[in-house]
Amino acid sequence: MAKGTKGDIYTKEILQRILDEGCLDNDPRPHYIDGTPAHTLSYNHGMCTYDLTKGESPLITLRPIATKSAIGELLWIYQDESNDLNVLRDKYGVTWWDEWDIGNRTIGSVYGETVRRHELVKRLIEGLKNNPDGRRHIISLWQEDDFKDKHGLKPCAFMTQWNIRHGKDGVDYLDMCLTQRSSDFCTAGCINQVQYLVFLHLIARHLNLVPGRFTWFYNNIQIYDRHIEQAKELIAREPVDCQPYIWLNPDKTNFYDFAPEDIEVRGYPREEIKEKNPQMKFEIGV
Repeated sequence: MAKGTKGDIYTKEILQRILDEGCLDNDPRPHYIDGTPAHTLSYNHGMCTYDLTKGESPLITLRPIATKSAIGELLWIYQDESNDLNVLRDKYGVTWWDEWDIGNRTIGSVYGETVRRHELVKRLIEGLKNNPDGRRHIISLWQEDDFKDKHGLKPCAFMTQWNIRHGKDGVDYLDMCLTQRSSDFCTAGCINQVQYLVFLHLIARHLNLVPGRFTWFYNNIQIYDRHIEQAKELIAREPVDCQPYIWLNPDKTNFYDFAPEDIEVRGYPREEIKEKNPQMKFEIGV
């Protein structure tokens, strides 16, 4: 029986926990496209942690993951520092944010606009460089003043905390944890983790550090009521044995110089995964 990735193991455990112990909400904010309230089963508080030096990965093989689109969205937020949906579509081919267009082809003063407004990446890099042993290296997209402006969805994956660790092997590692207030797990739980895994690799390359540990903390993790059958199927599927990893163009070091073609997920047998565990369709609550 195939073991799969650590992400596969976590995914099955989380889905089973939600099905067994999940709380059904009474008055949900989101609705499906047909206007029906999008109820969820949710579970509060948990974490997934990965030692990248041991080849552990949040990528799953229970269904194919759109890694290129995930990386494009990450660059749109933290490198382009943009909230412009035309940039996301034209530069990266990603349209999944269109449902949150506030009417001017932006998602408002959130995500990339918050990064730009508060110079969050610039401050992070300077802080890690100038104070490597500091414990205050934090990027927070949860900026109350920004929410006073018109905006779409408030940030879900909203905070990262970064630490440099001087290993007993003489290597300086960069560790990072992501805190997420809410995760639509079937559709985006893996995608969000992969995005921030790539973010960790890019910042580590910029600072000439080795990616170390990546941990994902979730506050509320949920599946929509119209995703329950898909969740059961994901639990029943057999994973594909592989050891995916992030490859970065060795000629690039500056965070702002990386283009999508400089970042690849390797060791991820997409065609085999698609054949064994085909893609699923999920209705989105907006």
